[in-house]
Amino acid sequence: MAISLLAKELEALRKISTPAVCNAIETFNVRPRNEGFMTSDIRCLFPDLGVMVGYAATARIVADEPPVEGHQVSRLDWWDYLQEIPKPRVMVFQDLDRVVKGAYWDEQTANIQKALGCAGMVTDGGVRDLDVMHDLGLHAFAAHVLVSHAYVHLVDFGIPVRVGGLTVSPGDLLHGDKHGVTTIPSSIAAEVASAAARLERQDRQIVELCQSPDFTLETLKERWGRIRGIY
Repeated sequence: MAISLLAKELEALRKISTPAVCNAIETFNVRPRNEGFMTSDIRCLFPDLGVMVGYAATARIVADEPPVEGHQVSRLDWWDYLQEIPKPRVMVFQDLDRVVKGAYWDEQTANIQKALGCAGMVTDGGVRDLDVMHDLGLHAFAAHVLVSHAYVHLVDFGIPVRVGGLTVSPGDLLHGDKHGVTTIPSSIAAEVASAAARLERQDRQIVELCQSPDFTLETLKERWGRIRGIY
């Protein structure tokens, strides 16, 4: 389980876009640049809610067939498990159906999860009752929007899951916005916000030059040469 950040450190991450977080992570060379984030099929359904930050509470679901005896876990046990994950919590659900048929999240489920300290959810499955989720301020990242819950049930939880091409383990720190979702390695999590701010200051020099009446190709080359080592 990852070490929880201080409240002020989490708040600092909420003020940064997810692309900026990914840029900052790259400067630490803790993982390959083509890893650590979800594919574009996991869409942000409520871009206006801004940034989601939280620790992963993981589970797997099935909806296409009724539960088979011995292959379903209790939602009551799931609620107990949530208390083991630090707040804010982000539910990360892998849908095991070959063709996604049912939504786990609806009005009732959304209210329960919000009351249990969840900031949002991420799934390669489906969601519904979007207006309710939005009004609760519950972030939603999903591959599908559906009308029915079908036979949806929990198969297991508290294990690594794979969503959007990314393996997420319980307690992983997630950051998401309208661009998508990434994990933040625990070893550098407390330093990411300051690294992002440093990159922003460097990038601002190029932006300001490009918008300046004094812009020339030569000044661009000169300034780029001074900061190119940042990446």
